Amino acid sequence: MTVHEVNFDGLIGPTHNYAGLSYGNLAATGNKGNISNPLEGVLQGIDKMMHVRSLGLVQGLFPPVDRPSLRVLRELGFKGSDEEMLVSAWTTSPELVLNLMSASSMWTANAATVTPFSDSEDGRTHFTAANLAAMYHRSTEHPTTARMLKTIFSDESRFVHHTPLPGGTHMGDEGAANHNRFCADYGEEGLSLYIYGRRAFENTRDLTFPGRQTLEASEAVARQHGAKQALFYRQSAAAINAGAFHNDVVAVCNKNVFFFHEEAFEDKAGLLTAVQKSFPDLEIEFVEVPTAQVSLNDAVKSYLFNSQLICEAGAEKMTLIAPSESAETSSVKAYLEELLDQGGPIGKVDFMDVRQSMRNGGGPACLRQRVVLSDEDLASMTGRVIMDDQLAHDLRAWARRHYRDQLDPKDLGDPLLMRESFTALDELTSLLELGTLYDFQR
Repeated sequence: MTVHEVNFDGLIGPTHNYAGLSYGNLAATGNKGNISNPLEGVLQGIDKMMHVRSLGLVQGLFPPVDRPSLRVLRELGFKGSDEEMLVSAWTTSPELVLNLMSASSMWTANAATVTPFSDSEDGRTHFTAANLAAMYHRSTEHPTTARMLKTIFSDESRFVHHTPLPGGTHMGDEGAANHNRFCADYGEEGLSLYIYGRRAFENTRDLTFPGRQTLEASEAVARQHGAKQALFYRQSAAAINAGAFHNDVVAVCNKNVFFFHEEAFEDKAGLLTAVQKSFPDLEIEFVEVPTAQVSLNDAVKSYLFNSQLICEAGAEKMTLIAPSESAETSSVKAYLEELLDQGGPIGKVDFMDVRQSMRNGGGPACLRQRVVLSDEDLASMTGRVIMDDQLAHDLRAWARRHYRDQLDPKDLGDPLLMRESFTALDELTSLLELGTLYDFQR
């Protein structure tokens, strides 16, 4: 049986903007009010997906959620036509509309936590759409995300879908951005490492920014999935306060390689020992980046660790797909040059331009959700969501027909933008053969 780790990237939506909604995400708040380019953003994302595919990996995509969310507007008591509800909301609460027009579902690392079939007690792949309770603009995503996952991964003999966790911020679940998996090979039993920022019921006075993932939420997801092996460790307050709002801003792993910052974890020694003890017959290669070479501030600014660590087809060593900002940060560039010279498990770095996403605080790793799938799993999936040359061509043409090349946050209350967005997404679901995915289509 051939097994792949498939990267599913979030397609950047037509309302991509810089409203600065994500407290604790320094890039997002720092670019608040700037003009975005949705067309450039979606094309950058497609280019990244096709680059990963060119390296011999199976590459997939997830469509964006519908924006604005008419469901939420109705639940909040707005009445009338779609346009009337939006105008009324913009008039009475423009901040609400900014949240409901967010294109943050592009960062599919937060879409869900996925446990592969080889790691679960029942031998099926398990999905839990993240509730994203910490930030209002993201907390409205999960109903559509869950529907999308159930549509694409619909074979109940292979895939299990769990209800997003209830309980608000006490059970705050941010998805795979705080989940790592170690294994000898993708189809073999692995170890889940869940990283949390706080406990649900404690007073976290040492945190300047919110610890979005709770221990209790991580434990609940592991129970839902029947995870055979799971570890739970805490991200350091220093990392969160420096702007590492998710663990994938300070650490990334692939198979037996763990690439992380020296200050990423509260109990680094205990974590590393526990990981290695879980695989006594497998050498785990820990690549620790010292603070003396790359400060936490530079790590967050460059998004060095929000890179994809992958196994390129035919290569003996792993490839790191990093954002262009990593090459433009002097300490990070110097570290990466030294890393390659040392001859360790990472043998190549590819820099990708995803600046439209980066200005909102999302690098290459934020843009992708990893799902371990066999050839049979892939054949059972619904929709046209695995990238190939024709799909890339069709998506680029679709984006050029529908996306603006400039978007000011002040434009988000315009009913014309809403109609443009719905028209684009309606055509997209047809292009991707996903049926009536969105609330506005029902």
